[in-house]
Amino acid sequence: MFYYLCGTVAELEANLAVIDCGGVGYACATTNYTLAQLKKGDRAKLYTHMNVREDAVDLFGFYSRSELNSFKLLLGVSGVGPKAALSILSSTTPDQLAMSVVTEDEKVLTAAPGIGKKIAQRIILELKDKLGQEKAGYDLIVPSGVAVPESKAAEAAAALSVLGYGSQEISAALKGISAADLPLEEIIRQALKRMVR
Repeated sequence: MFYYLCGTVAELEANLAVIDCGGVGYACATTNYTLAQLKKGDRAKLYTHMNVREDAVDLFGFYSRSELNSFKLLLGVSGVGPKAALSILSSTTPDQLAMSVVTEDEKVLTAAPGIGKKIAQRIILELKDKLGQEKAGYDLIVPSGVAVPESKAAEAAAALSVLGYGSQEISAALKGISAADLPLEEIIRQALKRMVR
């Protein structure tokens, strides 16, 4: 329903930001990362997700589109509700979440309060199933004579697809990144910076 809210930060509380838009205060449940980017009295733009239940309508707000995409993906995992998704995104960044899925590192997920080993394994299993087979078509700059494993580009693409980006966006973001000496995490970070511009 709402794509984003743009207004003045009226209130900041634990896991909650209130954005005043034309005299109406919208209470957005949010993450520690988003709260850290906001300052009371400043203008802000939050990308939103509305969750409608029989007994409540909840609004969630995020500082970046990648954080919102990660939240929606986590909600798509059976057994993961908004509270668990916020907990995960409060203890990790979207690129760390993507890396944990690609590398099957459940410790990143279990570091979040309320997330046990079983739910972490389910998140990894279900999100990994959603990954496209992104093995080709990603142009990374590699100096001649330097061998870069094909899997590095594929893993970066898979991690970005975990965040909800399409193959065309991923191709454009990865094109021209010099990958020879970069670790996988840095390739993903650089691609994410290009996509959020």
